[in-house]
Amino acid sequence: MNEAATPWQRAFRVLVTVGPGGLWLLVFVLLPTLLVLLASLLTRGPYGELTGPWGFHNYAKLLHPVYLEAFAQSLLVGVLATLISALLGYPLAFYIARHPRRDLLLFLLLLPFLTNFLIRVYAWLVLLQREGLVNAFLGAFGLGPLVLYPSFLAVLLATVYTFLPFFVLPVYASVERLDWQLLEAAYDLGARPVKAFLHAVLPQTYPGLFAGSVLVFIPAMGTFVVADLLGAGRVVLIGNLIQQQFGITRDWAFGAALSVFLMGFVLLSLYLYARLQGERGLGHGRSPYLEDLV
Repeated sequence: MNEAATPWQRAFRVLVTVGPGGLWLLVFVLLPTLLVLLASLLTRGPYGELTGPWGFHNYAKLLHPVYLEAFAQSLLVGVLATLISALLGYPLAFYIARHPRRDLLLFLLLLPFLTNFLIRVYAWLVLLQREGLVNAFLGAFGLGPLVLYPSFLAVLLATVYTFLPFFVLPVYASVERLDWQLLEAAYDLGARPVKAFLHAVLPQTYPGLFAGSVLVFIPAMGTFVVADLLGAGRVVLIGNLIQQQFGITRDWAFGAALSVFLMGFVLLSLYLYARLQGERGLGHGRSPYLEDLV
């Protein structure tokens, strides 16, 4: 029998197993976040450098109507993109999971990722411009041409197209692990199809729904490339403001404040969602309906 490990041996095992990952998070996540937080408390110098005095003046600038409007548009894009992805991606995940050629369908779902992101966004520009394929199709029915680019609709469509696979894949993983006996039990207990689905199937997919919503909402709020190309200055998101502060304006202090604000809002949203829905959604998928009937 092996002797009990000494404290030094246990510490060495922890260092070997957890150390590399912890070091990576420290160097590439924690330290950059702290640097951004410190930069947000500084002031832009005459040549764009970071200087004193320290303070929260950069955060006070966030109350300007221009920045509030950009934040509201970002929030609207994030919410709408998440809802549309749920409406499209949830049934699509079930269809793929139940299809005999699901491997092929998963490959087709991931196929756009083999193409550069910018090329895919530019493809939407070609499709939605005045002489594009969408207006040509609408013109065949006497409905065109419509001003589809630049517009908020173009930004929203491209955002949903970009992040839809990130919603489908977690839901697909949840559907793959579904216990269909709960659905049969609901039918045996006299539930109609809709009620049986809501109480026997939907709760089991909460983890996938939660993960998919997070994977769509967070990048949709922070993206700036889509709004730059398809909004053409008419749609300004908070990601565009951050990119401008670190680029053209060279106000790194205010750009850092915008970044911290966006990160704080996302973390707060996730915390509130986990408090309100997460305990039920990330549990083991029990059905209150079936439990009540049993």
